[in-house]
Amino acid sequence: MNALPIGIFDSGVGGLTVYRALKRILPHENFLYLGDTARLPYGTKTPDTIIQYALQAARLLIDAGIKFLVIACNTATGPALPVLRKRYPDLPIIGVIEPGAVAALAISKTKHIAVIATEATVAAHSYQSAIYHLDRTAQVVEKAAGLLVPLTEEGFLSGEIPCKIIHHYLDDLLADPNTRPDTLILGCTHFPVLAEVIHEVVGDRIQIVDSSRVVSEAVHDYFGAHPDFVHSGAEEGFSEFWVTDGVGRFMRVAERFLGSEIHAEQVRLVDFFS
Repeated sequence: MNALPIGIFDSGVGGLTVYRALKRILPHENFLYLGDTARLPYGTKTPDTIIQYALQAARLLIDAGIKFLVIACNTATGPALPVLRKRYPDLPIIGVIEPGAVAALAISKTKHIAVIATEATVAAHSYQSAIYHLDRTAQVVEKAAGLLVPLTEEGFLSGEIPCKIIHHYLDDLLADPNTRPDTLILGCTHFPVLAEVIHEVVGDRIQIVDSSRVVSEAVHDYFGAHPDFVHSGAEEGFSEFWVTDGVGRFMRVAERFLGSEIHAEQVRLVDFFS
């Protein structure tokens, strides 16, 4: 039985959707979540800076003692994942992009796939590259939908406002039935909390890939194949949250994302350089 926690790293609060999915599928595991809230957003940073931040986050979590690392940030996964895997070859590390690409190709019948993500993720063509690496015959359309990030953090998770903004981003993609994708990847970890509204807009004609869910399933499969990683038992595992700034705001947004309260004793303010 391995009681070490699963480490989760994100630039802020979006990765909480990944934590939520992992907690549901692996309820007996312990979790250590690190949100670099002092330096978000990562989307405005260069790849070299993002790699530096990711290395610092990984080191903080590894020094604390973790058995598995999840990069719950699309912007960081692209440049940082290969660097972290090379730096820490004995630590299982997973990002959010490859599982999403695999899941989309598995369910798409036409291989016409759309991705909505932040501007930085779209500019890096992270999902497009991952999908083409797996299947060169796929067609991939990427769309930046940056307004959805502050929308979720301010609590607009249902109703007319998010519906109109989602229509603004997706209507052009859905207009022509001859070119309409049959699969949509939610390529930002903020977006799963809007999944119900997005489904209302796109309808049943389009399959939605929730990156947080498919990452959690990938981790679950890994643990199934490596029973020495499993923390079994009757009790629910503990969860601890580290942030680099804004504890109060983090707790407020976390409650919206998780649908439950995070207690103050679970949250710790940390400094990479202390």
